Amino acid sequence: MTTVTQPAKAVNPAPAPAASSQRVISVDALRGFDMFWIIGASSLVFGLNQMTHSGPVAFLARQLEHAEWEGFHALDLIFPLFVFIVGVSMVFSLSRIIGQIGREEAFKRVFRRSVLLFLCGIFLSGGMSGRWPDIRLMGVLNRIALAYFFAGLLFCCFKPRVLVAICAGLLIGYWALMTFVPIRDIQMTGENLAQLAEQAGDPQTAALFKAHDNPSTIRDSPEMAAAQRMFYATTTRISGKFEPGLNLSDHIDFQYLPGSKYDNFRDPEGILSTLPAIATCLLGIFAGLLLKNPNVPDRRKVLYLFAFGIAGVALGWFWGMQFPVAKKIWTSSFVLVAGGYSAILLGAFYLVIDVWRFQGWCQPFVWIGMNSITIYFVDNIIGGFSTLADRLVGGDVKVFLDTSVAKGFGDLVVSLVGLLLIFWFVRFLHRHKIFIRF
Repeated sequence: MTTVTQPAKAVNPAPAPAASSQRVISVDALRGFDMFWIIGASSLVFGLNQMTHSGPVAFLARQLEHAEWEGFHALDLIFPLFVFIVGVSMVFSLSRIIGQIGREEAFKRVFRRSVLLFLCGIFLSGGMSGRWPDIRLMGVLNRIALAYFFAGLLFCCFKPRVLVAICAGLLIGYWALMTFVPIRDIQMTGENLAQLAEQAGDPQTAALFKAHDNPSTIRDSPEMAAAQRMFYATTTRISGKFEPGLNLSDHIDFQYLPGSKYDNFRDPEGILSTLPAIATCLLGIFAGLLLKNPNVPDRRKVLYLFAFGIAGVALGWFWGMQFPVAKKIWTSSFVLVAGGYSAILLGAFYLVIDVWRFQGWCQPFVWIGMNSITIYFVDNIIGGFSTLADRLVGGDVKVFLDTSVAKGFGDLVVSLVGLLLIFWFVRFLHRHKIFIRF
């Protein structure tokens, strides 16, 4: 991890066209906009919803909750959008290193940054505070690290046409594995296992699965031992299943992913579903190559991004008729839908910020975007900026606002103060030219 204190390229309007700029401001702004929703903006919408319960606000609040399994809400775009932007940024950073220093140095950067991100992911998941197996090896930063690592190596080694073939191979190959590889006919969820145990006349085992503890975090957990017995005792094989706990990805996590799992017996950032996440990063690389291409006029780049985005969304939903759009197993259809929306957002930001040069409004997002991992790390370490805000306007202050102004107004004020603290912090870093690179 290094701290860069050299002046960054100015983010104010400049006469040079965006294509010739060393830094595409819209990429930083979109990354910051994405992180803005991760670290606090959602709470603002929920606060407004408590106050108004109006149709539009209630709809937006529902969109800021993850789809239960199949389907796609706005919040489901946040994570893949960040992975997509990692791919976009990679084109500029690694191309510069390859051109100035060489391919070997680019390999070193990819390896070093991936290891640091992966270790930071373990740290944010609890690190060594718990005893094994209460340590989660996979998570958000871990998936970003793995996607960056493999996509970075591929970018350094292959030409764009080969990358397109690899991306298609990852999506089709993942679909084929999930569709045609036989799995045991048992759904690895606590509810289903408890039901199976009751049907088998074993109420004691059923009671284990009804407990709220995560068995994957407990050494020699009787619940995990019972789940393994039931899993390996199942001899019937099926294929083409994509339900929670009843699909190849979840079964592989149950069998082979060590340590703590986010969902008891499986993990949304598991082993097999990392393959299509690499494809998400490759889609970002394709967008970055388009933005970096000096032979394509800026407005045509926007049209291409919009066209590719619309095509991706349409193809993804069409594919979803057989291979459901499901974030928790990062299906190939989900990659296309999320990648399509990501391309459309990038096109809109690029048009407004780098083509039309309307840049004043996006400066707070640029501040966040240029220190995005740092902000995410700090937000997790302190328990969220809303925790700090609660110390300032929580307790009796919030109760007073709820009772004297309007119900939910206290939560709204806490959210607003939390966002102000975020903007103050990132502005401080930007003003003092502190950019922490992992």
